[in-house]
Amino acid sequence: MKKLGDAELEIMLAIWGAGEPVTSGVVSDALKGRRDWALPAVVTSLNRLVDKGFLASEKRGRVNLYTPLISEREYKLQESRGVLAKLFGGSVSGLTAALYDGDALSEKEIRELREFLDGLEAK
Repeated sequence: MKKLGDAELEIMLAIWGAGEPVTSGVVSDALKGRRDWALPAVVTSLNRLVDKGFLASEKRGRVNLYTPLISEREYKLQESRGVLAKLFGGSVSGLTAALYDGDALSEKEIRELREFLDGLEAK
């Protein structure tokens, strides 16, 4: 699976968040305040995502409806595994240690992580 650029990821997040096929106008509206692109720029990016295999496009009347071909969960899993493998040799404890040592984890996040792991063990 190919990687998404930052702008492409924002577009995909908007589409995944919609939970249904969307038009370029819906995507443009969802990006307002984060990326104020003209509609033609949004359409160009959507077409690139179709070419990359992330979206399907279906003509309905005068508009195209865009549907994700890859779920948000599937993409996040692939990206997470890639980062874990590339930066930490596949070691989850290495990642956790780096976050902890870098003060990137708050006490609340450490508690949440502990509760999550305890919940996994209980299954």
